[in-house]
Amino acid sequence: MRIENRENTLTQLIHQVQDDKARTLDVIYPTDSLQFIPQNEPGQEASPKLICERAMGVPTTELSVNSVAFDQISSRAGIDVRTARRLLTGYPQEFGALINKTFEREPAARLVRAHMTHGNAGIARAFLSSKFKTFDNADLLESALPQLIESDAQWQVVHGTVTDKRLYLRLKSDRFTGEGAAVGDTMALGIGLSNSEVGMGSVSVYQMIWTLACLNGMQTANRHRSSHITSARGDADTWEMLTDEAKNADNKALALKVRDLVGSYGSRDALDTVLEKMQLAAGDIVQGSTHQATENLGKVLQLTKAETSKVLDGLLATIGQQGYAGHPVSRATMVNAVTAVANDADPDTVDDWQRLGGRVLDLPARDWQRVAAAA
Repeated sequence: MRIENRENTLTQLIHQVQDDKARTLDVIYPTDSLQFIPQNEPGQEASPKLICERAMGVPTTELSVNSVAFDQISSRAGIDVRTARRLLTGYPQEFGALINKTFEREPAARLVRAHMTHGNAGIARAFLSSKFKTFDNADLLESALPQLIESDAQWQVVHGTVTDKRLYLRLKSDRFTGEGAAVGDTMALGIGLSNSEVGMGSVSVYQMIWTLACLNGMQTANRHRSSHITSARGDADTWEMLTDEAKNADNKALALKVRDLVGSYGSRDALDTVLEKMQLAAGDIVQGSTHQATENLGKVLQLTKAETSKVLDGLLATIGQQGYAGHPVSRATMVNAVTAVANDADPDTVDDWQRLGGRVLDLPARDWQRVAAAA
């Protein structure tokens, strides 16, 4: 496959998505047909189960509840997630009784999404509104891959993974490259896709810029999201009335939108715009100490102390990098310092750091002065 990398990342991703699709079971259950079982004794590691009585032709099913589904069950019961986890560990039977009482006294139709493991057993991976729109990872890849493969940008996969929360696929262009903030700072156009089958994010297509010396990725403001929750599209009251044919047509429209966005985001113009911004950002010099500038940036971006410390580590790595070594610390340097954090981040927080890099590049003058001013 032309866009595949040496690690066969895309091939592995496709196999996982296909396997997940083959094991998927989606059933809308009335909550009074569900039973939550904690299983653990007080103080022990929790491993709850969800017993789903026969419904929609599906026999009674026993599902292990993963962390995503547990948090959603707790939130649906009106319990803060951190409190719920503490109660499950410390007071499992009482917590289970409370959840089951809410199932009974506050009846509602909920979509349980599961991956079956064997027989009538599996893993409950989501506990969602019955209005949840199931545009899945396989749908996203089927929509995007033909356009990516045929694109003049000559895309190549950089990262691809599926977590319990989301799918991520990020690519860089082998054709559209240029010089960024300084001589030797080569950058390339990129594109990213993400999706959540379990209610933890929208269907997203976004532009990226990669710094090739370190493969730090920055997301630009060019980003499109399509929600899985039908109320966001103004048709919550009618979604459940639609036939499968109508719902499939709705998904087809989204698939075509993904295809067209992938095509339009692969333009040379997008890269040139960001390269110009990075070149200008190299002239926005930090006047104070680099440590103080990092502290100031953390405040502007509302980072925690631990997150700010990671940005400082990214800054120290950046100032020794080709294109930045021997040059004053600038806004461009700080962009790279922030995006560098993504290289060692949890897969579900990589997008956050890459978006923050774009925010630094686009900071209003007033906010940048708060970062750059001498102490």
